[in-house]
Amino acid sequence: MTATRLVDLDRILQARDLLGGVVRVTPMEHAREFADSFGGPVHLKCENLQRTGSFKVRGAYTRIHGLSSEERARGVVAASAGNHAQGVALAASLVGTQATVFMSRKAPLPKVAATRGYGADVQLVGTAFEEAFAGAVEFAERTGAVFIHPFDHPDIIAGQGTVGLEILEQVPDVGTVLVSTGGGGLVSGVASAIKASRPEVRLVGVQADAAAAFPPSLAAGAPVGLDSTHTLADGIAVARPGELTFEHVTALVDDVVTVGEEALSRAVLNCLERRKLVVEPAGAAPVAALLEHEGAFEPPVVAVLSGGNVDPLLLMQIIQHGMTAAARYLYVRLWVPDRPGSLAGVVTRLSELGANIVDIEHSRISGRLGIGEVEVALKLETRGPQHCDDVIAELQRAGYTVAAADH
Repeated sequence: MTATRLVDLDRILQARDLLGGVVRVTPMEHAREFADSFGGPVHLKCENLQRTGSFKVRGAYTRIHGLSSEERARGVVAASAGNHAQGVALAASLVGTQATVFMSRKAPLPKVAATRGYGADVQLVGTAFEEAFAGAVEFAERTGAVFIHPFDHPDIIAGQGTVGLEILEQVPDVGTVLVSTGGGGLVSGVASAIKASRPEVRLVGVQADAAAAFPPSLAAGAPVGLDSTHTLADGIAVARPGELTFEHVTALVDDVVTVGEEALSRAVLNCLERRKLVVEPAGAAPVAALLEHEGAFEPPVVAVLSGGNVDPLLLMQIIQHGMTAAARYLYVRLWVPDRPGSLAGVVTRLSELGANIVDIEHSRISGRLGIGEVEVALKLETRGPQHCDDVIAELQRAGYTVAAADH
């Protein structure tokens, strides 16, 4: 690795000047509920509120603006799960060149529609990012269009690095920065910007357990590919780091941590409930790290919410998954006397306990039941683990047989 390949601060400062009036300086929100766990302030950098709904437009515009007039005339092509697609589409329209974007057929429909809305020609191919990537590369070779890599280019890294400059301005005493990490463009840029003037700040990349290519790559000393990347966090589901981003992460990033699917769901739910922010699972990965790695980061902490483009149908599933992970649902089966008023008694008692009935099933057909008993299966909304335990204990004290319970 040679230091001369790393993007320097001057290049990032030039990108910031270029991006003035193109991107917005996104807000920094306090996350006070985490302060006690980390012994100091925790902030959220809201790139989910950026134009196109993610940080990607910063790098895409920097890269495309730097093309020659002859290159612009040939057009640009990109491959993306959605956020890079929208960034390239908007940047191309602003610069005045045609964009073609290859996306997986599994790409969320809102991301596909938004990309077309910015003027790009969208080609849907295959069922995985790698197939879209191969299609874009072949298109570039066949037509002469300039391939805009999603993360592995100095201009992309420099553009993303402007997020780091804003962090230093908004939280000058920052101690730790958590950054969602897929291919590594954002964490590379943020690390380059921050380490240039504040080398003591700890930079931490966050990957999904099921799509964590950086830990084995760092262990091997070179980019290593994964066999699969099945995760809710499609925006960071990259099977192999880039050559250039790997060098940046090796030189500048202090640690890479991973988070599970339940933590990702809980993080999305936390952003909705506590911040009133819509954040996609990939963008919420740093919040998942706050939940899973309690007390592990030196404050003040800044967690970058890198994107907010999420399919509403997926968001519904994530909310339910997140509520289940946070023990906000209780599934319980009771055996109660088979006589008039018994079910009404259960419902009344649950109402008194503050548990909301989502679903209820009443059955007399079970070999486990005694004569004169019925089974009542309930799905309840609760306030959390302690409330679940309290509900179960109170039902037992009321004389009901709790056959099974799960939360």
